Amino acid sequence: MTHRYIKIGVTAVVLASAFGFMMWTTLRDGAEYFKHVDEVVAQRASLEGKKVQLHGYVIPGSILNNPNTLEWRFKVQNNPIRAGEPGQAMNVTFKGVPPDTFKGEAEVVLRGQLTPEGFHTEPNGVVAKCPSKYEAASKLPTSAPAGL
Repeated sequence: MTHRYIKIGVTAVVLASAFGFMMWTTLRDGAEYFKHVDEVVAQRASLEGKKVQLHGYVIPGSILNNPNTLEWRFKVQNNPIRAGEPGQAMNVTFKGVPPDTFKGEAEVVLRGQLTPEGFHTEPNGVVAKCPSKYEAASKLPTSAPAGL
């Protein structure tokens, strides 16, 4: 009877170890939290040279690009312009093709490294979030008038 419990115990330990190892190898590189621009500016000395994901909003009119080299320079800030309090701004450099939704006031998550000049993104390190199609553009009546 004890031989059976030993087999069950060893099997459970092996399965739990395999599952734990699989989770660790899967999540160790992909589980990164992003920091907001104001947090990165406040912790600049400790984050310089480290890989970071930065969340912010592209400042309208700050986007400059060189089509021959695919180099992009722009600025991001903590909050959207319409929020009233934009917060700190940070210079960003990027080399590559930006997403289709990349434009002024776009909400972006940038993956890269903080340098003395600003934030340098990795290739494919710019993710521009899509504006919500569920936000109301204007107040529309919720029901049609009678007789239509």
